[in-house]
Amino acid sequence: MNIERSSYSAMFTGVFTAITASLCCITPVLALIAGTSGMTSTFAWLEAFRPFFIGLTVLVLGFAWYQKLKSKSQQEIDCACENDVKPSFLQSKRFLLFVTLFAGLMLAFPYFSGLFYAQPTKEIIYVPQDNMVDITFTVEGMTCSGCENHIENEVNKLDGIVSVKASYEKSNTTVKYDRTKVTEQRIIKAINNTGYNVSE
Repeated sequence: MNIERSSYSAMFTGVFTAITASLCCITPVLALIAGTSGMTSTFAWLEAFRPFFIGLTVLVLGFAWYQKLKSKSQQEIDCACENDVKPSFLQSKRFLLFVTLFAGLMLAFPYFSGLFYAQPTKEIIYVPQDNMVDITFTVEGMTCSGCENHIENEVNKLDGIVSVKASYEKSNTTVKYDRTKVTEQRIIKAINNTGYNVSE
């Protein structure tokens, strides 16, 4: 029974650590859904600990699988006749498989978070070269591709944006826009409203 309990605890610890490992990337999507985009960088500080949480998730779920798959000792076999009750779904290998797959999805979340952002539909319009501005902003707080998608999504909502490309690796966002339709200050405000900050 203790083995079942420790396996059960390991499963939920694994899910918790997997969610925590991707919390900095999940928050922008949750904020987009909730309409509170300013809170997106709240968990950005967790990014530094992501490798630790990933390792902990793998270790904890590995321990849970070890507990489920290891051979029973003679004493455990002898005691099994006393409680020949079928284990509940929450203590089954199927549930552990479900937990493992869920944890894997949470760990991989930064790589597919872009699916949650609507792709902007832009009309191709002619912008005279004199009106075109190409500017790069230094943006603090981005930690993954989910952050990039969030900034790009918000900036693309403005009129006059020709293209926008955010990069968390370079900590910047490059925007091409028509200066007769949108100002630099409005673009900065749109980026800052996501919870990330433009360094001036």
